[in-house]
Amino acid sequence: MKLQVSNANQPTWHNMVVSNSLPEKLRPLEEISKNLWWVWNSEGKNLFRDLDHDLWRSTGENPVMLLHQLSYERYQEILNDKGWMDRIKNVYKSFKDYMKQPMRNDLPSVAYFSMEYGLCSCLKIYSGGLGVLAGDYIKQASDSKVNMTAVGFLYRYGYFQQSLSIDGQQIANYEPQNFDQLPIEPVLGEDGQPMILEVPYPGRIIYCHVWRVNVGRMKLYLLDTDFDMNSEFDRPITHKLYGGDWENRIKQEYLLGIGGIYMLNRLGIHTDIYHANEGHAALLNLQRLVDYVQKDHLPFNVALEVVRASSLYTVHTPVPAGHDYFDEGLFGKYMGEYPAKLGISWSDLMNMGRENPDTNEKFSMSVFALNTCQEANGVSWLHGEVSKKMFAGVWKGYDPAESHVGYVTNGVHMPTWAASEWKAFYADKLGEQIFEDQSNPEAWKGIFNVGDDEIWNMRMTLKNKFINFVRRDFREKWLRNQGDPSAVMQIMDRINPNALIFGFARRFATYKRAHLLFNDLDRLAKIVNDKERPVQFIFSGKAHPADGAGQGLIKHIMEVSRMPQFLGKIIFLEDYNMTVAKRLVTGVDVWLNFPTRPLEASGTSGEKAEMNGVLNFSVLDGWWYEGYRFDEKAGWALTDKRTFTDQSQQDKLDAATIYSMLENEIIPLYFDKNYKGYSPEWIQYIKRSIGHIAPHFTMKRQLDDYIDRFYKPEAKRAASLKAHDFAKAREIVAWKESVASKWDQIEVLSVDYNESAANTYHTGGDYQVKCTLDTKGLGDSIGVELVTYKEHDGVSDYAGRQQLKIVSQNGSIVTYQLDTKLTDAATYRYALRMYPKNLELPHRQDFAYVRWL
Repeated sequence: MKLQVSNANQPTWHNMVVSNSLPEKLRPLEEISKNLWWVWNSEGKNLFRDLDHDLWRSTGENPVMLLHQLSYERYQEILNDKGWMDRIKNVYKSFKDYMKQPMRNDLPSVAYFSMEYGLCSCLKIYSGGLGVLAGDYIKQASDSKVNMTAVGFLYRYGYFQQSLSIDGQQIANYEPQNFDQLPIEPVLGEDGQPMILEVPYPGRIIYCHVWRVNVGRMKLYLLDTDFDMNSEFDRPITHKLYGGDWENRIKQEYLLGIGGIYMLNRLGIHTDIYHANEGHAALLNLQRLVDYVQKDHLPFNVALEVVRASSLYTVHTPVPAGHDYFDEGLFGKYMGEYPAKLGISWSDLMNMGRENPDTNEKFSMSVFALNTCQEANGVSWLHGEVSKKMFAGVWKGYDPAESHVGYVTNGVHMPTWAASEWKAFYADKLGEQIFEDQSNPEAWKGIFNVGDDEIWNMRMTLKNKFINFVRRDFREKWLRNQGDPSAVMQIMDRINPNALIFGFARRFATYKRAHLLFNDLDRLAKIVNDKERPVQFIFSGKAHPADGAGQGLIKHIMEVSRMPQFLGKIIFLEDYNMTVAKRLVTGVDVWLNFPTRPLEASGTSGEKAEMNGVLNFSVLDGWWYEGYRFDEKAGWALTDKRTFTDQSQQDKLDAATIYSMLENEIIPLYFDKNYKGYSPEWIQYIKRSIGHIAPHFTMKRQLDDYIDRFYKPEAKRAASLKAHDFAKAREIVAWKESVASKWDQIEVLSVDYNESAANTYHTGGDYQVKCTLDTKGLGDSIGVELVTYKEHDGVSDYAGRQQLKIVSQNGSIVTYQLDTKLTDAATYRYALRMYPKNLELPHRQDFAYVRWL
């Protein structure tokens, strides 16, 4: 018999899953891991990190995954170590003490809707500044004990992870999240099984799992469509953040707004205020309208009055092109059933999203938000002014200066973004109360009593920590992507703690102007290769996968960084995320930001730097337009004045200005060192930055502003409209309908501007204007005012408005008159404007009927 070389049958494999069973005495670790309190409380974060440093990094700072992967032997070591058990007990006590404090009942309750939330690196439901802002906001809501509920999506892939090819090309990697290994919990139904939310879409039901993120004391609920009850066409709704085509986008925004209200109703959560963080969530008010019409049996106009009074829209985008617009056909495919539910026509619904009604304009989510929210705001003072102009077409007849659009300047959550070393430092030097009173400038004045040596030592500690982070975490990435191991080692060797290190990290869009620094490579080479005054620049950031120009900027920086004269002096850190961001804003010396003004709505990375003694060098735009004015000896600024209309010429001028300020101001100041090895004046800049600027840009100040400017006034008015079976809302609507029905019938019987023959006047002189109207019975519901514009250099600037008083009334015939004194010499344009007048309205744009006389 001939022997065969091999003889084997197929194995019968059996599956067995062995998971860690957390010992009972360590259960507190699991409870803490499922609440993001640990993200901003250093004792909690350090507890998980110290369980296993390497595992903490390899799991992406994910405590749930860390506890799953920690070895049985390590658990036994902890159980047998009294020091460790005491530490766990103490941290758990701090956590429980925090959690047992009740939410405030003297403030309105709020439902907050956002497409993204940046809470921690391991929960990939954010892409950048908008999400990190939302994450900081709900953390502060927890700290401030505000009764807030947040709504968003649990993305399977989230935003992409970035890697760079050898030639510097960005590669977008979408890696699925394992929901069972995230710091989240499924919301269970009455049967104890995961709750299934049914959201009606045209012709079908979309089924959603609902997940809860415990963010300290408050809850964030996330919708998830990626499971087999949905079709392959609908499962991807929650796959990617800002991914897919326009149809996927409208499906997402439908689910966020309409599905979000369905979810809150199912959970029994009804709040005083509904806050849309950007226009993505605007459809929440469409569903609220349906609920009032169908459940409370309100007429549409009354329902709209109630919904508007309790809604706020925050815009983060400074240009119209950044807003979402949907073709009527696509919008109708998903919203076609809603007019019948509301008792209105299709054109009525479309017009709610059009700046110019009864046209072929696309449906704008932002315009719909403005028409269904009583209040709207930008995210810095300057952005508020830009937004007034951007939205002026919605309320024709009113100048942008008269707009009700307000602002709340963004802030950052100090306990999240201040390094643990700084938080301990602040507690020691300024007192523990600093964290409760962080937005009070008086609480920060103690920083000026701290020794210069202590400030310098803190900065060097954080700089070395950052350098160690780069060497440890990026060595393998660079070896994989750079192609030349010797070049990687040169970069590692050249990262210099004695250098002045500049940081630039953010989304790579062309308006952010990352290229300015590379406008003159010869001049830049001289700056970074000065052996007596070494300088390094660290870059990081992602470009949207569809933004070829932004990706080109990254590629260009990578190409420059590999030139011999810039090797180790210009460094790009790939896969920018919250972990990298924190190391950067705590570890560099100066934070750079050079956007094209006024395209930076706010920007918050520089605010994070402020909390860590890192100085800002930025364009006077967004938050820095305000921040720099608190103390001009606490950072540096490019002027807000434009010299050239041609942007390329302006870029060249700004680049030259940047080089000059680096060479003549910033670098010499840093290296003007004393015998102790630091610059005393640089330390004074740091102290002034912390003491004079940082308090004004905390998230606590931001939240307090929203409460005082919007939540409390809106909640008070909304409650009055709802009282006694919506009596006040019905009364206001009846008045509006009466005015609207007679508006076009009002007759102008006479207008007398009392103009002189030469139409010239002198200061100190009297001026009178008079008009007579047949108000058709509306009487004092009609106001008349004189609107003036001041002319100069071919430009007309809004100068104000003056009310005419009723001087006689005979039936419906009303005469209005203004007697005023001319005080300012100038050339003016003026006209009379008629408008509906009612003290019950929150502002003019609430009922923006205008007629020029």
